[in-house]
Amino acid sequence: MYRIMLADDEGIVTDSIKFIIDKEFPGLCEIETAKTGRAVIELAESFRPDIAFMDIQMPGINGIEAMKEIRSNNSATVFIILSAYDKFDYAREAINLGVFEYLNKPFSKEMITDVLQRAMKQIDTAKERRRQELSIREKIETVTPVIESGFIYSVLFQESHVTTDNYKSLLGIEDDYGYMMVISVMDADSGSENPVGSGIKVQAEYNRVRDIIRGRLGCVTGPLLSNKIICYFPHKEKRTEYSERVDIIERSEGLLKELCEKTGFQARIGIGSVQPIEAAADSYKDALQALTVSKADVAHASDLPVGCVYEPDYPADTEKKLFAAVKAGDVGLARDQALSFFTWMKETYPDALIDARLKCLEFVLYAEKLSYQSGGMTYRFLRRSDYLPSVMECADFGELENWFILKIGEAARNITTKKEEKLGNLVEDAKHYIMENYDKDISLDEVSGIVDVSPYYFTRLFKEETGETFLEFLTRIRMERAKELMKDPNISIKDICTQVGYSDPNYFSRIFKKAVGMTPTEYRTGGTDE
Repeated sequence: MYRIMLADDEGIVTDSIKFIIDKEFPGLCEIETAKTGRAVIELAESFRPDIAFMDIQMPGINGIEAMKEIRSNNSATVFIILSAYDKFDYAREAINLGVFEYLNKPFSKEMITDVLQRAMKQIDTAKERRRQELSIREKIETVTPVIESGFIYSVLFQESHVTTDNYKSLLGIEDDYGYMMVISVMDADSGSENPVGSGIKVQAEYNRVRDIIRGRLGCVTGPLLSNKIICYFPHKEKRTEYSERVDIIERSEGLLKELCEKTGFQARIGIGSVQPIEAAADSYKDALQALTVSKADVAHASDLPVGCVYEPDYPADTEKKLFAAVKAGDVGLARDQALSFFTWMKETYPDALIDARLKCLEFVLYAEKLSYQSGGMTYRFLRRSDYLPSVMECADFGELENWFILKIGEAARNITTKKEEKLGNLVEDAKHYIMENYDKDISLDEVSGIVDVSPYYFTRLFKEETGETFLEFLTRIRMERAKELMKDPNISIKDICTQVGYSDPNYFSRIFKKAVGMTPTEYRTGGTDE
């Protein structure tokens, strides 16, 4: 149904157009008429026409001025000018208003029919485009919470930078810094003593709460964990200025008020320090600690004795990037960050070799702790007994730098290589056991138990390392041994079947033919090894 407004002070004109429309487009149009400029404007406000036939010369407010007023409130209306005056000034103003067509009186049925068909087509196209836009927006609104939750989990659990970068790209985050906010929401009945009860009640209203948070703060909003909602704010700089801190506190206070008014939930907010994105977990910890240390409704970590306060110019970012690179097993980046940090020590404190030794030892021990925790190394209590003597024997910064860069690189490398070695050794142990026991009725569960990993994980790992499944490897070993035994004519096929782990000769024969391409008898009596 198209809403059409006819604006002309001559009744014969509006009657004629209405007659044409009713005849040529039966049942498709709802039509209203007006005879003065004022009446046109008032009708347009209530009727909101899709198409408006406008006479320029009307009593009172003329057609051009009326169109300007209508356009200000309804940009979608398609205007068609009807005029007995072929004046350039009118045409020019009509063009500026985006008029669809300029028709001179008198008009014919064909002119009205043609212009209406084209106008309707334009309206249909615009409506379809709008429908598609709304559909896309709806899908985005459905997917965005999932992406935002994934991003929050990614930075909190320090997943690979590739994963985090993918989330950043999807969310349009370009900044390398940011800070966390923790919103602790409480239902008035459950109270702060029962976060589980509060969380259950808040979960039922989570979408509404989330919309309020996003509308007020415009941040990345994560899921509800117990009764806490974790938010992330991208930030361009390494720290927030005083005015920024005041602004976020004031907006947070406004959020608490709005949450209470619209949902009845009470809340407290903790705001963490600005951190590089790979150290966002530290900002989260600061936000939680701010909630614990302060009793205020909104607590900012920078206003409270939480977190570590560094001396001016201390390269905290470099330190965090160094350990993030170690944890990721990125040897090149870890060495680069280690060199950058060491250069800062050497240039800032050229006479503090003792302190530099201690700092290098501290960093190396922590980097190796990350390596141990990742499963990259096996911890041995006596393994590092030479570290302290080695550091103390470094006579200058040059020797200390070499030791420091070497150890940091080893820690990062061990994250991946030692893990790979461990996995490789596990598969080698499994292969050795199979080759020693292929003549027995061994199973996947038995072998995975020998190497002490679950059958599911063992199956995937074995395939990745060898290119064969457990059964394919076992069968190949058995068939190779069977072919060797067949070279001795004194050993029967039945005995060979038993010696390679099969109890049923018929089944052995079928497996052999499938693997070799011929039966055991054919192979022995003249076949060749394929």
